[in-house]
Amino acid sequence: MRTPTALLAGLLLAGIALTAPAPATTPAAAQSLTWGVAPSSPDGPNGRPAFEYKLDPGATLTDYVAITNHSDRPITLDVYASDAFTTEQGGFDLLAATEEPVDVGSWITFETRTLTVPSTSRLDVPFSIAIPDNATPGDHPGGIVASLAATGTDDEGNQVSVDHRVGSRIYLRVTGELQPVLDIVDLSVTHDGSWHPLRGGAVTANFTVRNTGNVRLTGQPQLAVDGPLGLARRSAVGDQLPEILPGDSYRTSVRVDGVPPLVRLGVGLSVEPAAVTDEVLDPAPAAVTREVDLWAAPWPQLVILLLIGAGTWLVIAGRRRRRRRQAAQLEHAVAAAREAGRAEGAARAEDGTAVAAREPARTTD
Repeated sequence: MRTPTALLAGLLLAGIALTAPAPATTPAAAQSLTWGVAPSSPDGPNGRPAFEYKLDPGATLTDYVAITNHSDRPITLDVYASDAFTTEQGGFDLLAATEEPVDVGSWITFETRTLTVPSTSRLDVPFSIAIPDNATPGDHPGGIVASLAATGTDDEGNQVSVDHRVGSRIYLRVTGELQPVLDIVDLSVTHDGSWHPLRGGAVTANFTVRNTGNVRLTGQPQLAVDGPLGLARRSAVGDQLPEILPGDSYRTSVRVDGVPPLVRLGVGLSVEPAAVTDEVLDPAPAAVTREVDLWAAPWPQLVILLLIGAGTWLVIAGRRRRRRRQAAQLEHAVAAAREAGRAEGAARAEDGTAVAAREPARTTD
């Protein structure tokens, strides 16, 4: 695993981290010492923001680096070149001093690695670049470092060695066929639903962009989400990718909000590669896309439908019970009326018989 520090995190990499070289103040272990590293000529710094070259395989070159001591006492520094890589945070960093370079850092040599720079003065130090005959075409990033090893203590009071480094970037391009290619790997997509039935949820794509070509690249990711037949399409543009060096990668994410849970969602992720500078790449890099399907169950809507269904069933069942009760009451009333009518008829019949028994018998002459 590549690490940006030799023995302890928190090194000074002002010249590496910034596009323009600047003096850097060391931590408390050497707080009175400051120095700077910048591209130079035999006569002093020439305003270049970085060491930039375009060379053929087998070519050689001599250049200069200015190492300036801003302190009021001499400083002894270790000067060397190393390979660069993209950090997890998307930064530009160099291999630790304990790691041997295998690329551009191994192609650069100094007459001596240890230099003593007098107080408030500058040394314009020559170095040589020798491109191997079999060097691969494309970008070979690195840096030239002036470091100072110091001893300090950690939070637990233990004595540790810290490598304070200041450097300047190297952007070397070996001539030949360029292959500006980015790839998307380790893609995972999730849907986080909202319990608000009208608000929709969020679809988040987490992925790694890998530079599989030979040119340092950046790019712009974009995420699109839609339902069946392209319904309710939503999209979002992610943050601009940092500079990704050849062979390195950067993990990031893009989120789309307000996505309706239409059961089955189609998700399309694309990254449009672009040159880090205003350079026109030939061939032009092609966009890379990935498409996946995603289940998005509409739980809030289903709950609402269940509640509506349950409420409707309760209303219908209540109406049926009332109708049955009303029918039973009506049937009971009809039966009671019939019984009352029968009783009244029987009573009238009994009254008629009694009247007939009381009338005297009539005779005829």
